[in-house]
Amino acid sequence: MMRRIDVTGAAGVRLAAWEFADPPKAGEVTRAPGVLLLHGLMGRASHWADTARWLGERHRPVALDQRGHGRSDKPGAGPYDREAYIEDAIATLEQLDLAPAVLVGHSMGALTAWQLAARRPDLVRALIICDMRASALGAASQREWSDWFASWPVPFATLADVRKWFGEDDPWVERPNPARGEFYAEVMAESPDGWRPVFDTAQMLTSRETWVHDAHWEELAQVRCPTLVVRGLDGELGRAEAQEMVRVLPLGAYAEVADAGHLVHYDRPDAWRTAIEPFLDGVLTG
Repeated sequence: MMRRIDVTGAAGVRLAAWEFADPPKAGEVTRAPGVLLLHGLMGRASHWADTARWLGERHRPVALDQRGHGRSDKPGAGPYDREAYIEDAIATLEQLDLAPAVLVGHSMGALTAWQLAARRPDLVRALIICDMRASALGAASQREWSDWFASWPVPFATLADVRKWFGEDDPWVERPNPARGEFYAEVMAESPDGWRPVFDTAQMLTSRETWVHDAHWEELAQVRCPTLVVRGLDGELGRAEAQEMVRVLPLGAYAEVADAGHLVHYDRPDAWRTAIEPFLDGVLTG
């Protein structure tokens, strides 16, 4: 079962959350442990569908379309700062009665998850960080992203063109990656002149601007719950930095997924499950 639930986020922004298991029944004494899934920049809740389905066998997974993404509101004036994203996630946990929950975040969503866990440990049972760096990426990285957005040949004539460009022709692609093409096809919508992203690229740059210049080690060290750091061997988080993140975390653990890039959970869903399921079993049934 999958159902949409609207959540009111920071500054009254309407957020679309997607529950992938039966909701708790009224008066239920024991309920399935809550899991909040947070996508990365440009992502959407549907990117977690495979993970949420198997989680739903024993847990209560909810995936959030974060502000500016998916079917959530995209306010022109924002805000799109760290505070807003964190407050949105807190609102989701509280309004859906998920806490204390496991937070599973990919990329920017992972940063939101660990900043939330550092600030509100009462809401978080455990944390999974997927391919997100704690080090500052810098101004050059932000310029590269701006140039990359400008290179997109929008509008795309068909979804097949979307899949081909992001899976093969995009200059950021080192080798053909059909999963990457499918990932971006999920964030496109048909318009009168072709297929365009469901998000505003200027808003995405604004969101990224608020965290790309800073390091986030101090907040990581403040996370007190069990935390699993996961990286794809071909992703953006290097092994040395990932292992340093584990060392900094008071209760850190490490896992890696072979033949996976940045989109670890989407590139290799079976291997991703193998990497995280033992950790989940330990924190949710221990």
